[in-house]
Amino acid sequence: MRQSSFSVKRSFLTSILSFVSCVVQVYFMDTQIWYAVFSTLIGGIYGACRRLGEIRTLGMLRSRFESLPWAFNKLLIPSDQHKRKGFRAAFSTKLAKPSGNEQEREKIAARFAQMWNLIITSFREEDLIDNREMDLLLVPYCKDRELDIFQWPPFLLASKIPIALDMAADSGGNYRDLNKRMKSDPYFSYAIRECYASFKNIINTLVFGQREKVVMQEIFEVVDKHIAEETLIRDLNMRSLPALSKKLIELLELLQKNKVEDLGQVVILFQDMLEVVTKDIMEEQELSSVLDSIHGGNAKKHEGMTPLDQQDQLFTKAIKFPVEASNAWTEKIKRLHLLLTVKESAMDVPTNLDARRRISFFANSLFMDMPNAPKVRNMLPFSVLTPYYKEDVLFSSDNLEEANEDGITILFYLQKIYPDEWKNFLERVNRSEEEARDDDTIEDELRLWASYRGQTLTRTVRGMMYYRKALELQAFLDNAKDDDLMKGYREIADMKESELMTECKAIADMKFTYVVSCQQYGIQKRSGDPCAHDILRLMTTYPSFRVAYIDEVEAPSQDRNKKTDKVYYSVLVKAAVTKSDDPGQSLDQVIYKIKLPGNAILGEGKPENQNHAIIFTRGECLQTIDMNQEHYMEEALKMRNLLEEFLEKHDGVRYPSILGVREHIFTGSVSSLAWFMSNQETSFVTIGQRVLANPLRVRFHYGHPDIFDRLFHLTRGGISKASKIINLSEDIFAGFNSTLREGNVTHHEYMQVGKGRDVGLNQISLFEAKIANGNGEQTLSRDIYRLGHRFDFFRMLSCYYTTIGFYFSTMITVWTVYAFLYGRLYLVLSGLDAALATGKRFVHNTPLQVALASESFVQLGFLMALPMMMEIGLERGFRTALSDFVLMQLQLASVFFTFSLGTKTHYYGRTLLHGGAEYRATGRGFVVFHAKFAENYRLYSRSHFVKGIELMILLVVYEIFGQTYRGAITYIFITVSMWFMVGTWLFAPFLFNPSGFEWQKIVDDWTDWNKWISNRGGIGVAPEKSWESWWDKEQGPLRHSGKRGTILEILLALRFFIYQYGLVYHLNITKQYNQSVLVYGFSWVVILVMLLVMKTVSVGRRRFSAEFQLVFRLIKGLIFITFISIIIILTAIAHMTVLDIFVCILAFMPTGWGLLLIAQAIKPVVEMVGLWGSVKALARGYEILMGLLLFTPIAFLAWFPFVSEFQTRMLFNQAFSRGLQISRILGGHKKDRATRNKE
Repeated sequence: MRQSSFSVKRSFLTSILSFVSCVVQVYFMDTQIWYAVFSTLIGGIYGACRRLGEIRTLGMLRSRFESLPWAFNKLLIPSDQHKRKGFRAAFSTKLAKPSGNEQEREKIAARFAQMWNLIITSFREEDLIDNREMDLLLVPYCKDRELDIFQWPPFLLASKIPIALDMAADSGGNYRDLNKRMKSDPYFSYAIRECYASFKNIINTLVFGQREKVVMQEIFEVVDKHIAEETLIRDLNMRSLPALSKKLIELLELLQKNKVEDLGQVVILFQDMLEVVTKDIMEEQELSSVLDSIHGGNAKKHEGMTPLDQQDQLFTKAIKFPVEASNAWTEKIKRLHLLLTVKESAMDVPTNLDARRRISFFANSLFMDMPNAPKVRNMLPFSVLTPYYKEDVLFSSDNLEEANEDGITILFYLQKIYPDEWKNFLERVNRSEEEARDDDTIEDELRLWASYRGQTLTRTVRGMMYYRKALELQAFLDNAKDDDLMKGYREIADMKESELMTECKAIADMKFTYVVSCQQYGIQKRSGDPCAHDILRLMTTYPSFRVAYIDEVEAPSQDRNKKTDKVYYSVLVKAAVTKSDDPGQSLDQVIYKIKLPGNAILGEGKPENQNHAIIFTRGECLQTIDMNQEHYMEEALKMRNLLEEFLEKHDGVRYPSILGVREHIFTGSVSSLAWFMSNQETSFVTIGQRVLANPLRVRFHYGHPDIFDRLFHLTRGGISKASKIINLSEDIFAGFNSTLREGNVTHHEYMQVGKGRDVGLNQISLFEAKIANGNGEQTLSRDIYRLGHRFDFFRMLSCYYTTIGFYFSTMITVWTVYAFLYGRLYLVLSGLDAALATGKRFVHNTPLQVALASESFVQLGFLMALPMMMEIGLERGFRTALSDFVLMQLQLASVFFTFSLGTKTHYYGRTLLHGGAEYRATGRGFVVFHAKFAENYRLYSRSHFVKGIELMILLVVYEIFGQTYRGAITYIFITVSMWFMVGTWLFAPFLFNPSGFEWQKIVDDWTDWNKWISNRGGIGVAPEKSWESWWDKEQGPLRHSGKRGTILEILLALRFFIYQYGLVYHLNITKQYNQSVLVYGFSWVVILVMLLVMKTVSVGRRRFSAEFQLVFRLIKGLIFITFISIIIILTAIAHMTVLDIFVCILAFMPTGWGLLLIAQAIKPVVEMVGLWGSVKALARGYEILMGLLLFTPIAFLAWFPFVSEFQTRMLFNQAFSRGLQISRILGGHKKDRATRNKE
């Protein structure tokens, strides 16, 4: 065995310390894993107890729909009845149905119809369903008291009547099969009863002749008698029933047209139907009196039949047609026509996945434990507050049609991502796709359609204003008399000067206020920014919508030395019509204007924006909504139930101060990255929040749609701490503040609000960097210190592991990899690894190595994903959870989450080391563009690329010097997970970059990279334009760091010298001097000579390249010849090998990087001695080498077209991938055509 330069005793002690440090780091990692297991089990049990996922499919919804009206009435309609609570109630599936009072049942049906139809019409307005699906989902607005039945949505009854007709026609008088079907499927029976009752009602309404009425009455009495005696199938001939149905359908189609010229056809249809009934179905068995009334007593003379010319006289002057149209009559005709004509089962209605999810969740929530709803007049008043800066309000037409490098526009992108919603939109505006693009009359509708699918302020405002619409309906249901209730909300709302609707609107305005704090609105108005016009348009569309902003004006100064001073006002405005005859010409009108002592934006922008506007909110409760959120009509109906939670002591001691609400991430369908982020965030905002609130009781506020006790927080410091840097994550500090002041934070899952997340890797990384920075500042804050002191031991640990502990454990996980590799490097270079591997006691340690390697995959991969799988399993089924998990792995989710690990570690660690956290704008647009190589390099160079290359060098050294005594299998088992991390950190940004492997893009990226790396910096040069400016910016944390941070930075940089120290003693030419310190000293001489040569070349280029170019070239040639000569001499005399050259590179390159880090940490000293220019030149050289190392494999893969195709299909769904190819082909044709036209 090779002798080591270390003593045996020191080697043994160092090995023990390395082992203990790894054990401690693994302990931190394992505790986080155990918390993941704990939260999975407890969160799953609590979720099941709260009845999550009981209704998650359309089939489940159908099976429970029969009890839905009573659930509506029980939870969403004010009632004085006592409600059961407790553990047994959580598992009860029975609903207390009302008594047999027919009047009460009619009210239940009417209330259910108003709310249900409001939800369905909102689906249609949002283009989630088409007209046909809307008709199948609606129930009659107006309750027809003549129909003594409960009318269910047609999608439950679809295809029942055609099946019943066929079964009856083929029954042969056997009632058994039809009766069996009616008993097994209650909706089968409901459809038959409603169809017969509606038919009877329509006939009686249309026929007004006395003789005809007698005939109809006699026929219906006979049918009713057979129904009562259950002899209908046996005694009547059902084979002609389909023919009667066909005639009825023709009649209904004419009634829908309702034209005078169709009267003759209506009469003929009545006569034909009478003939079918009397001649074919009843066969004149029990109709002697009817025939007598028809034919004047001559039935026997004509053998039961009147001649056709006499029979034609019937109904000619006895039909009321055309009918005086009304909403109730139109609904009745359309509904019966649907029941008779829809032959498919409608099992897939609605087809839109988002509509299915929303309607299933809403139905499920009605069987969950929530407080009873008070009357709107008695509910707690509340406000909604949204901070807005400069984000998109409404997409302009230019935005939608502006193509990126691939010819892809936002509109094209949305059409491919939401194809069914685009089709529904075209149906709603009654245009084809070509007409929709060229028709200026629907330009606004098109802009709104696109904006409602982006993360825009328009989408947020529409969702929040559903509160007011819901409160209006609920106030109507509270105050409406029985007659108004039966007419329906829609008919009353359409009436002009309705006192009831005026009262309902007034009550809604008293209970709800929505304020958007548009910080820059005043500046945008004065500059003519289109955003100001779009905001004004929102105020015009929603008259009760309010905008707050900070107005900055020039005012005469009281100081004689100044002419003017800037005066700041906090202003609240609403839309105001300036001319009564021109309602389209609108401006804003100031409601309140409060003078401020100075500029309100002193700290972080978002919390200060909230703080200045909170004075304009009203009520006892305040919901905070981010600008990338939306709401749903069906969820807004449950708001007054949710606010009742403030009046209940949830821990038996204190009333809640913050009500937590779950979220749905609506950006999951945009791309695979968005899907990964959506699943991760969904897990956090559901099962994660559930466990935090109960049983751990350490839930805070996380920027979600939580509802604050407004009075509690206004008197205790507000809802937003806004100090610079420390309060970067201002949301959670509101939760800290509430808990420290004896507040109580709860979480409720029967209501959800939509939220958008970042959809591209760069956006996601910026967001995670911001969150990691915020957690670093929380670690240093006094709030966490105070919470730790005031909590009991178990609650303190819960607080740690669910806040800063997660990021600390993540950092420890990465440190563990470093400690393991550096420990292995030490063992390999000292010879201890060979001794352990070849010793008799350690020969058969392969199982141990396999367990060590598999631990990282199983624990960090599978176990940390357990909460996500549990939540998906609860809400969508465990088979779906398993398939989603497998599909995520196939779409390289492991690569994404491993890459995110590096982002969290870097920014959290840097904040702890140097501070200086900052807000990072992520942007909320659609990522359909290609990020350039230089952009990715700027973003990930320090957080991933440098660390990835360092780990790669460690793994290569471990392979080189450990292969003589260790097999390849063992090496793979030990290092495969680490190689995976290295590959992920180096190449994930390019793998998840749209069009990242297209050759033309690669060429353009290389040109852009060379331009960026060679540009000189300076004052006013942006980091995106010059490497020097970016490099100076990256050193910002070091400039603001204290002595402790500087010293730690230097100590951490010393680790790079370990390579040099260990490797120079393993060169072939230094074997005989392996214990001499001169070898290490000589290695430093070599490094200094190399740096001196580089300095000489740099100075020569600057001084001689222009005037003495020949001399400069001779000097460079001489240096090159000298270098080659030294290599040849060392190879020939000292027996230096190629491996020695490679090892020298591995030894000296990290040393140079370490010297760079130390020079940056002590920049003032380096500048003092005049070496900063040399440091900058050396740094540029390293950056060029790293860029080449990263760019080469990407360029190689770009040669193969299938790589780009695979990447596109992995990043986006299949429809978009096909559309992308079509767009490129069309774009190519357009270019060719344009070229030919020019020629």
